[in-house]
Amino acid sequence: MSKVLSEIEENEIIKKEYEALLDECPRCKTGKGALIVDKAFELARKAHKGVRRKSGEPYILHPLAVARIVAEEIGLGTTGVAASLLHDVIEDTDYTYEDLEAIFGKKIASIVDGLTKLSGVFDKNQSAQAENFRKLLLTMVEDVRVIIIKLADRLHNMRTLGSMPEHKRLKIAGETLFMYAPLAHRLGLYSLKTELEDLSLKYEHPVVYQDIVSQIEHSESRNKDLLERFVLPIEESLGKAGIEFEIKARPKSVYSIWNKMQKKNIPVDEIYDVLAIRIVFKQNEFSPEKAQCWNIYSLITDIYKPKPDRLRDWVSTPKANGYEALHATVMGPNGKWVEIQIRSERMDEIAERGFAAHYKYKEVQEKDSELENWLQRIRDILENPPADSLEFLDDFKLNLFSSEIMIFTPKGEVKVMPKGSTALDFAFEIHTKLGYKCIGAKVNYKLVPVSYELKSGDQVEILTSEKQTPKYEWLKSVLTAKAKKAIKDVFKKERKEIIAIGEKLVEEALNKKKLTTNNRILNKLLKYHKIERKEELYFKIGSSKITLDNIDKILKEKSSNKWIKYWTLSFGGGKKEKAPNPKKVDKKKPFVLSDDTDANNYIIASCCNPIPGDDVVGYVDDDEKVILHNRKCPVAIKLMSSQGNKIVSAEWTTHKLLSFLAIINLTGIDQIGIVSKITKVISDDQNVNMRSINVESHDGIFDGIIHLYIHNVEDLNNLIYNIMKIKGVHTVIRQERIQK
Repeated sequence: MSKVLSEIEENEIIKKEYEALLDECPRCKTGKGALIVDKAFELARKAHKGVRRKSGEPYILHPLAVARIVAEEIGLGTTGVAASLLHDVIEDTDYTYEDLEAIFGKKIASIVDGLTKLSGVFDKNQSAQAENFRKLLLTMVEDVRVIIIKLADRLHNMRTLGSMPEHKRLKIAGETLFMYAPLAHRLGLYSLKTELEDLSLKYEHPVVYQDIVSQIEHSESRNKDLLERFVLPIEESLGKAGIEFEIKARPKSVYSIWNKMQKKNIPVDEIYDVLAIRIVFKQNEFSPEKAQCWNIYSLITDIYKPKPDRLRDWVSTPKANGYEALHATVMGPNGKWVEIQIRSERMDEIAERGFAAHYKYKEVQEKDSELENWLQRIRDILENPPADSLEFLDDFKLNLFSSEIMIFTPKGEVKVMPKGSTALDFAFEIHTKLGYKCIGAKVNYKLVPVSYELKSGDQVEILTSEKQTPKYEWLKSVLTAKAKKAIKDVFKKERKEIIAIGEKLVEEALNKKKLTTNNRILNKLLKYHKIERKEELYFKIGSSKITLDNIDKILKEKSSNKWIKYWTLSFGGGKKEKAPNPKKVDKKKPFVLSDDTDANNYIIASCCNPIPGDDVVGYVDDDEKVILHNRKCPVAIKLMSSQGNKIVSAEWTTHKLLSFLAIINLTGIDQIGIVSKITKVISDDQNVNMRSINVESHDGIFDGIIHLYIHNVEDLNNLIYNIMKIKGVHTVIRQERIQK
């Protein structure tokens, strides 16, 4: 709150917020619903009395805001609203599950309990964030409202994240982007998903976020007249056809624009050149929705020419999360492509509110079963979860596929699979036993191996043999959690025995040298053999794939902090020998990097290769060394979502002494002397040193990769600008992730 308010003023604000909640939930104002919600509000208000949020406002305003999101933006009823008002009561106050069950009944009490974080001591090797998420999912599979309320809770926390210290902001934003936004997408809650992604970007890359927002505002004003001209003939045509409709300019998500900029390495102007509108029509009871969608499409394409490869029919085959719409792209005025979404009012509500909206419609039983199928997959993971909570998080993440493909069985049945699924994934999707016996497949009548990556529309016949047995190597050929779990289950018992043998062999080898197993020794072994987890190390030793003959050499070897592999980033390996009691990093303060910062205190992560000027975040390893990642690095996002207590915000100051590795990729028209011109520009730059250059030419087009040593992003951008001025050079792009 901007100023200190009196108790009377605060009570007035609380009263207004509660009345606004009731206005958004008609069932909360009458009969039994009113009694439950009123009782929940009074109990929550009493329980949180005197408690304030970081922003200084009374705590009760948070559950009120969550309940309002649940009622207004998602559309849950009285049970969901009451549980939202109570969602922090068990965790933060003296009330227990038994208290809530006695007052509100088992249903509301169990939802609130599912929203309560785990307490007690965790295994230090386990992630508290992942363990909390596992508990949340255990309750979710019984009542999906648990996760819907959790998403509303997370959305309000993200809306008010500015009051938190930066290291907490980074942890929460990373966790949101890694897990909660994909979860909202999987449940069809597009509005929540979009806002969660945008807010995550706002706090992880504030400068970039503001730049895109201002570009969007500029583009919208520039394209307003263009859209009005485009829409006018459509409105006339649909009006003459007697169709009741509404046309909306479809706002582009800031995060989606940023994501496309990263993937395609293009500026925001080129992303926003694609205009977009949404047509929402009132269903005619005399004509099916599907026919109406195609009728509107036909009327539009009588006016504007369509782009054939951009037609997306989610009406005939809805997405797995229930999304239905017809998408098309047509050529509008001034040579501008315009994206069009065609939806009925029912489709539009489901698109915005996801599965929560399905309860309003009787004819959606089939889509509800898709939700049940997904929940069953989660139940399968939870029944026999991996011992490692981080591995569990990975397994669950595999079920949150946002890009999906449609695969046909030989009989013409459709199976929805994550993009990137293989023939072996498809075999396990049909039946576990079919997966175990799979030797290959016929895709569109062509013979392919089990590792063949499927494409949307493929018709797949699985080939089996009774002699076939599962192979552990299959884990490299599957993407889905169902297939991974089925393969791991076969080898679980055998693998445990081999791991135990490996662990014993390591202990015996160390005992001979009068040493005991500890993290430092294990990290050296892991680093030397380039293995992520100690269980995998023990397994390879136990199965004789690795020997301990050279253990003396490994233990004597000192680690280098120049090239640290991906596996060391997640698990704190690859450290230099240092003092027994290193100085602890204060995670509440930003880790400031300057020319004077001791190079032994930090490591540049090679998975994303940040340089001064980049938005960075630090991961504090067991030896209090800060591993620096670019904030948009997938490894960093995963660490923020699972190891948030080890995250520290970091910032660069001016660097003019130390040099950092940067890589740029070039393409262009091959001409005589082009390489000489490029190298001359680099050699003339006093702030840049070239380490290596490699240029290849094919059919008059060249591709090049250059390794440089530079001081900061500003120097790199200046160099890129100067190279771009060379005639024949088409693109110059910084490669931020080192290729494996």
